[in-house]
Amino acid sequence: MRARPVLGLLALAVLAGCKPAVTPAPAASNAPAADPAAATTGRSVATVAEAFLTPMTPADNIDSPASWTSPEGQAWLIATAKATDKLVVYDGQTGAHLRDVGSTGAGPGQFDRPNGIAVVDDLVLIVERDNHRVQVLQLPSFTPLGTFAADDLRKPYGLWVNKQASGYDVYVTDSYDAGEDAQGNDVLPPLAELDKRVRRYALQVANGKAQASLVGSIGDTSEKGALRVVESIWGDPANDRLLIAEEDETYASEIKVYTLEGRFSGTTFGRDAFKAQAEGVMLRTCGKDGWWITTEQGKDRSVFHLFDRHTLKHVGAFQGNTVANTDGIWLSTAASPRFPHGALYAVHDDQGVVAFDWASVAKQLSLPLECAK
Repeated sequence: MRARPVLGLLALAVLAGCKPAVTPAPAASNAPAADPAAATTGRSVATVAEAFLTPMTPADNIDSPASWTSPEGQAWLIATAKATDKLVVYDGQTGAHLRDVGSTGAGPGQFDRPNGIAVVDDLVLIVERDNHRVQVLQLPSFTPLGTFAADDLRKPYGLWVNKQASGYDVYVTDSYDAGEDAQGNDVLPPLAELDKRVRRYALQVANGKAQASLVGSIGDTSEKGALRVVESIWGDPANDRLLIAEEDETYASEIKVYTLEGRFSGTTFGRDAFKAQAEGVMLRTCGKDGWWITTEQGKDRSVFHLFDRHTLKHVGAFQGNTVANTDGIWLSTAASPRFPHGALYAVHDDQGVVAFDWASVAKQLSLPLECAK
C-alpha cells in the first residue's frame, strides 16, 4: 500500500493503519453485509477459503510474493520483506517457512526496502525502493547476477517482466514525488512531470552477469491517462496491453490500459468495482481467453476482482476468510500435488502470504478449468 501524495500544496490525510479481521468489511447501506462490492458492481462477492497462511511475521512488513518451481518440482514462494531488507522463502505447497535470504545494504545480495518481485525462468528480479534499482538473482542459489536502473529510478515499487526471444523486457513503476508538504505528506508532481512513471529496460543475462539498458520512459500527462500513484503493473503481449493500477484514491482507484510501447490507450476500468485502493494485478490466461485478476485492498478484507481478458468487463469477485490489506499478488499456473490447477498467492496485512487453490476460485466464480488451446 502506497501513501497518497498531495497535488501542489494540498495536504491529504495519511491512510489509516490496517488490522486483519475475520469478518467482511462493512458494506454500503444498500448492499448486503457480506457483499462489499455489490453496491458498485452489482455482483456478489464469493468467499473462497484460503488453502494456507504462512507464519505471520509483522516485523518483516511483507510486500509482494512470487513463486518458482524447481526442475525437480519443488515449489517455492518468495516474498519481499521491506522492513527487514530480505527475501522470505516459504514452501509453495504448505506455506511453511524455509529460509531468509539477504541483508541490509547496497552490495550484491543485499537490499534496501525491497518491494516488487518477479520470477522468470531461473531468475528472480527485485525492485529496491531505497537503493533505487532492480537486482537480479539466480535460482535456486540466489546468486547475485547484477543490478540495473540506479541512474534512472527515483522511487521504484513494482515490475513486470516480458520474456523475449533473446532476453527480457522489464517494466518498472517509479512513483517519485515532488518533496513533502509541511505535514510530511508526499507532494504529487504536476501532470506534465509524470511522463516517467514507468521505465522500460532491455535485460540480457549471459556468463553469470545481468546487464540492462534503458529503452524508454512511459507516462501520459493528460488528466485521464496520467499515472498519479503507481506500483502494480502487468502485461498481455498477445493483445498489446500493459495494465497499471492507479492507487491515488483522491483521484480514482482504477486500472489504466497502455500499449507495450507505452502509449495510453484511452481506456480505464475498475473505478466502479473498487471500493478501496487498487493494488496487485495479474493475468490468468485460458487459451486465447482469460481473466485479469485485480486487488481491492480492503482494510478488513481484500476483494479480488476478475475482468474479462478482452472486453475488460467485470466477471466476478471473491474474498477469503481472513486475507486483508493485500499489497502484492502472484499467480502460479504450475500444476502441483496440492494445486493441480495452480494457485493465487496474496500478501496478508503486511505479515505473511496466503494461498488460494485456483480450482476453488474457478468453481465459486463458474470459470472453466479446461481451456481450448
